[in-house]
Amino acid sequence: MRSEPQVSLRQQSNIEFVEAVMAATQLDPRTALIVVDLQKIVASMPSAHPFAEVLKNASRLADAFRQRDLPVILVNVVGMAPGRTEQSRSGGDLPPDWSELLPNLNQQPQDHLVSKKTWGAFTNTGLEDYLKSAGITHVVVCGVATSVGVESTARQAHELGFNVTLAVDAMTDLGAEAHANSVERIFPKLGETATTQDIIDLLSTRDA
Repeated sequence: MRSEPQVSLRQQSNIEFVEAVMAATQLDPRTALIVVDLQKIVASMPSAHPFAEVLKNASRLADAFRQRDLPVILVNVVGMAPGRTEQSRSGGDLPPDWSELLPNLNQQPQDHLVSKKTWGAFTNTGLEDYLKSAGITHVVVCGVATSVGVESTARQAHELGFNVTLAVDAMTDLGAEAHANSVERIFPKLGETATTQDIIDLLSTRDA
């Protein structure tokens, strides 16, 4: 069992909090990257950590996976589940391009696009079939929001039998407390946490 981080993530005020995260131990030979909801609407929202750094790290991961011919799944949200909720979900009129992926991700023809109407990327999207048909046994997950789309996707991947790694400096949330709760309390039960550089180093080690 891995030891707990020495520094509470709540004590950190910027993206450097990832120094407290334990590094992932390995990546399976067939690992895919899932980038959750890095689309135009999120770029204007408040975030607990510098969004430009989160986006930069997600883009670095996507490039590293493409260079090794490993699948990159780009997820966008295009709607929401219809059930009643206590919290209002009305965001007013959305711009026509709100669901478009951010250009920084440099979407490529070989990338797999998943458009969802729920928090998690697996519900009614065919993502499980796509991954299993490609022989994928392990997923790296990043994006926004940490406690919503990212955590939901990681939970689903774990339940479906995939190994899961969470790239914690390539994700953020609206609030630091929600982000920290996922990283500290939930993610260690679903898989391993790591930084972007940790994951790229593991990919490079496999290349050697």
